[in-house]
Amino acid sequence: MARQFRWLSSGGLPARVDLRRCDWQLVDPADARPDEELCPLLAELRGIGASDWLDLLSSERPTRARTFLLGVDDPLERARLLRLGFGDVADRHIRLAELDVRLHRVAERVAMLPRSRWVGPLRLDLLYREAVVAERALGLHPREFALLWRLAECPGTPVAPHRLLADVWQLSFRPETNSLAVHVSRLRAKLRLAGIDGMVETAPGGAYRLIAAQGPIPPWPPDHPRDLALDAYLLIGEEQDKAEQDQPA
Repeated sequence: MARQFRWLSSGGLPARVDLRRCDWQLVDPADARPDEELCPLLAELRGIGASDWLDLLSSERPTRARTFLLGVDDPLERARLLRLGFGDVADRHIRLAELDVRLHRVAERVAMLPRSRWVGPLRLDLLYREAVVAERALGLHPREFALLWRLAECPGTPVAPHRLLADVWQLSFRPETNSLAVHVSRLRAKLRLAGIDGMVETAPGGAYRLIAAQGPIPPWPPDHPRDLALDAYLLIGEEQDKAEQDQPA
């Protein structure tokens, strides 16, 4: 396994946590390739801006699972961050040798994450954050992909709304907005366009479940984008520009 990591905090990498001294390679996010999307992330908590921190908190579970947070001296706060799904958390006094071993363990867990999930003809690609049917991308918004990925963890099993809000939106309460229902509706529309209508079912109690599509898959519309790409969701229409507007604050 390549010993690569990214530094998320502002400013340079402090010497006391410079893992390059332990034969790690620092990856520049601007130069990162898709196959480096799963390398662990290292960050000093106080060096993360407010906006970047909110983005990290609202990121998908695999992103938090590969993130190692430094500089958290309060044990209760470390426990809270671990419960939120971060890969590891340490105080500011951690030694480089210990950081080396613990980040390596985070990298090992990340490597065990499934790259793809299949449900019937639908393939979910974790690196590209996209769903594919008959070699064509659906053009999912990141939140739509996170919702579909979560439902694909247990196909056929209903997942309650409060569980989806906790796992996808990191919310412990039911917001006033109908963001979950809106995202489910948009997801169903894209599945319908791909010829696999009915995969996302509403179960009793308002839960949702993902089931395998039945029957042959009809041809795609001739003007639908063909290629799976990191920015494929930009190709499918103006409604993506509004996809985040109804997300809970």
